[in-house]
Amino acid sequence: MTRMSSPATAPYLSFKLERWHRRSIYATGIVLLLSGAAWLLLHYFLRPMSAFGEGVNPLEPWAMKLHGAAAMATLFLVGSLLHLHVRRALRAGRNTLTGWAMIATLSMLTLTGYGLYYVAGESDRAVWSLLHWSVGFVVAVLFVVHVLVGRRSVSN
Repeated sequence: MTRMSSPATAPYLSFKLERWHRRSIYATGIVLLLSGAAWLLLHYFLRPMSAFGEGVNPLEPWAMKLHGAAAMATLFLVGSLLHLHVRRALRAGRNTLTGWAMIATLSMLTLTGYGLYYVAGESDRAVWSLLHWSVGFVVAVLFVVHVLVGRRSVSN
């Protein structure tokens, strides 16, 4: 493979992922979004009442376990994008605004997820959680925008 010297040759580079790769990213993203949203609903709105007050919904730990497993798969898949997809896009100067925004928000999600698991105490857990799930919803929308902008730039 020859090294590109200018963005003028960028349209000849393919940024399209292989079908298995693209579908894996979409599937894990959907599982992350749905399991995170399920946890939010279970934790804040569907808490069972007992004689001792509010309890933990029995599905809440399962939503969190599924979310954690999908997060690990996502970390692997994001890492797999760095070599060709991200590197080629940066070199060609294509879709960089939403690409850098994706990298920043995914980094923030990784840090806040780590913080929730290893750093947050009971006194600051709510802040870590709010940061994590709000950035999570932002990255879901941003991902769709990133894909649409990327597809539009290919069709032009």
